[in-house]
Amino acid sequence: MVVGVSRTLTDMWTSLPSSSLRVTGADRVDFVHGQMTGDLRGAPTPSMVPCAFLNVRGQIEQFARAYRREQDIYLHLDAGQAAMLAARLRRYIIFDQVELEDTSDTLRTVHVWEQAVPGWQPEGPAAQSFDLGAAAVLAGRVNRSGTPGVDLHYLARQEEDVLNALGGQKTSPDELDAARVRAGIPDIVGDGFTGVLPQEVGLDLGGPLPAISYRKGCYVGQEIMARLEARGNTRYHLVRLAGTDLPDHTEVSAGGKVVGQSGRHAMGLSLARLRKELPDGAEVQVGERPATVQLLTLTAP
Repeated sequence: MVVGVSRTLTDMWTSLPSSSLRVTGADRVDFVHGQMTGDLRGAPTPSMVPCAFLNVRGQIEQFARAYRREQDIYLHLDAGQAAMLAARLRRYIIFDQVELEDTSDTLRTVHVWEQAVPGWQPEGPAAQSFDLGAAAVLAGRVNRSGTPGVDLHYLARQEEDVLNALGGQKTSPDELDAARVRAGIPDIVGDGFTGVLPQEVGLDLGGPLPAISYRKGCYVGQEIMARLEARGNTRYHLVRLAGTDLPDHTEVSAGGKVVGQSGRHAMGLSLARLRKELPDGAEVQVGERPATVQLLTLTAP
């Protein structure tokens, strides 16, 4: 529970600023699989696979959740990211039978903090489709608060039907941010963690947001991922910083040297990409504000 919030998780939901792509065509699975870090080809239908799209240096360009369905692949991203991912994917379409559709303007997404959604089966697959009221929804099991919840994707014109059927209480993105930071779950775009290696910000196996398969075969940046798996020598990892009014997206320093970068700040805490040699309890500066390092000991959800 977020400090200062008296509601229970089971009646809380948050609107997510989002963008999305729909990928169709006979080669859709192989094509998307060959671009992302997660194993889409090996996933069942339906399924939801967290993934990153990397550059040739192995650095994150986009983060998405890929929903594999019978007729298409649905890629859910943060607001403003779909157009950039579409431009990237089009550069790699040569003879592939693939079509891309930006569905950002026609779809909406809310996150329900717990798996208490009419029609959702908590013991079922990570991706499910069902009717919620008069609306058809695509749902995915996603941990955004420290407790597995449900992302609901639906047509914008059916939003009133979905929210009426859902009930409960709307919460702000700031409240959701506070919960996820406390739980040590990164928001790759929101925290400003693009342009870095996935292993440095919690996307590796065993991390809070696992999004890499080391056995799936080739994709852009895969050689770097294989090298890191073999050597295990990234210099940075994901930590939490405790402090008052820490600035977002700011250099972190210790002893006069830059040792990392901070993400969003929420209720006294920030996540940060930090040099591994700094121990738990180390004192650092986020900009000009003092902060204390809190090492994360999380395992994959």
